[in-house]
Amino acid sequence: MLVRDVEQIRGTERDVDWGNGKSYRLVTAADNVGYTVCHTVVSAGTTSFLQYRNHLESCYCISGLGWVREVSGTRHRLRPGVIYILNDHQPHYLCADEDDDLVLLSIFNPPLVGTEKHNLNDSVASSY
Repeated sequence: MLVRDVEQIRGTERDVDWGNGKSYRLVTAADNVGYTVCHTVVSAGTTSFLQYRNHLESCYCISGLGWVREVSGTRHRLRPGVIYILNDHQPHYLCADEDDDLVLLSIFNPPLVGTEKHNLNDSVASSY
């Protein structure tokens, strides 16, 4: 059985500044369970253009408010209790409202190594 507290992750290589927030990689490929679980914090007031070309991702909102916007312009409101699933490697914009960080539980399949970071300076969606 694996039992891990997010506090055990802080300050380790699994505590990743992904560009517009923090990702605490609770479960990674090294854990041999076939998926990754992250406690993801999106910094208030940020927008990130993302695409996971090698992974499927599900994100469940734990706290805060924000949006996930498709490249077509369709926006989906994120609030506690809402899940969004990127099941076709869709490029998307992840936006946190100005007043509060957006906190998500993110699941990746296949699993992440755990040290991946985004490059948010490119004109194309950041990917890994």
